[in-house]
Amino acid sequence: MKNEISRRDFLTRSSQIAGSAAFGFAVSAALPKSNVLRAAMPGQKIKVGQIGTAHPHARGKIETLRKLDEVFEVVGVVEPDDEQRKAALKQPAYQGLKWITEEQLLNTPGLKAVAIETTENELVPAGLRCVRAGMHIHIDKPPGESLSAFRELLDTADSRRLTVQAGYMFRYNPAFQFCFKAIREGWLGDVFEVHGVISKKISASSRESWLRYTGGTMFNLGSHLVDALVAVLGKPDKVTAYVRQTQPEVDNLKDNQLAVFEYPKATATIRSSVVEVEGGSRRQFVVCGDQGTVDIRPLERPRLRLALERDRGQYKKGYQDVELPKMPGRYDEQLIDFARIVRGEKAPDYTAEHDLIVHEALLRASGLPLEPKECKN
Repeated sequence: MKNEISRRDFLTRSSQIAGSAAFGFAVSAALPKSNVLRAAMPGQKIKVGQIGTAHPHARGKIETLRKLDEVFEVVGVVEPDDEQRKAALKQPAYQGLKWITEEQLLNTPGLKAVAIETTENELVPAGLRCVRAGMHIHIDKPPGESLSAFRELLDTADSRRLTVQAGYMFRYNPAFQFCFKAIREGWLGDVFEVHGVISKKISASSRESWLRYTGGTMFNLGSHLVDALVAVLGKPDKVTAYVRQTQPEVDNLKDNQLAVFEYPKATATIRSSVVEVEGGSRRQFVVCGDQGTVDIRPLERPRLRLALERDRGQYKKGYQDVELPKMPGRYDEQLIDFARIVRGEKAPDYTAEHDLIVHEALLRASGLPLEPKECKN
């Protein structure tokens, strides 16, 4: 991988993220899906497979790949775990698909890409096998608990000129793209504060499955907002994790977490819990600058309020609601952009450097070491 870029270069690159994808939302809002895809994605379909069905986003990804049938041809699904495969077969999203081994998938003639949707600890190993087989990958988040293993994956893909698209779900959300554009255009001035919350309430029976996240709810849910924070402010100088358990008498789940990110002229906080009643409705991402504020709340279906010190184009001084284009689906624009990258029509909006910075910040925010104990020399 190339040497780490400077803070100035990184922020310049981050501020460009909203560019091409933002236009995609405007087009999608105006035209039927089939017309949009025929106009934007001419040519042969991309053969793609999915490895794993255990990730919380697995069903949504396969549904989207199948929905975008003028872009992708799903050739098969890999799930070596019998119980997990039986559970997946009960879901409509997987009906009618071909179930094959990983070896069969990676040897499928014409295969170009693979979506990696395993449990978090298997994402990077599966991704490495795919990249070494010459495949572009969409890999869900968070990519394991080892920074060096994720770096190896990115370096291996870079050496083969393959893309690794990380599955952070707010990158193509119109509210976040508006936020990034406002920062790029200088509407907010110098950012001095970012505040994010991403929580929900899970059932008592669900807590056991969440114990697989050693980094707790921050590692699972908070990762999405750490990604957005890095897009806004770059690499933090320091990250301090505050890890709490609300039910230590029941289990070891880190279910109430806060992380503080320090920058030369700014501070940021991200909170994540799985004990907040109606937490999804209060999910938020607020960016404050000395000339304006963007307040996204909730994050899905997103609503955005904008405060400006002075008029900016069609937006006026003071607080106002911003009308956003309707999202065609949580993952549609992300996977359409993945297809454009695979076809060589564009470079990724998010660099390997960005993804590596996000992963380091996330591990620190979750109270985890950068390497698991068994990985240390």
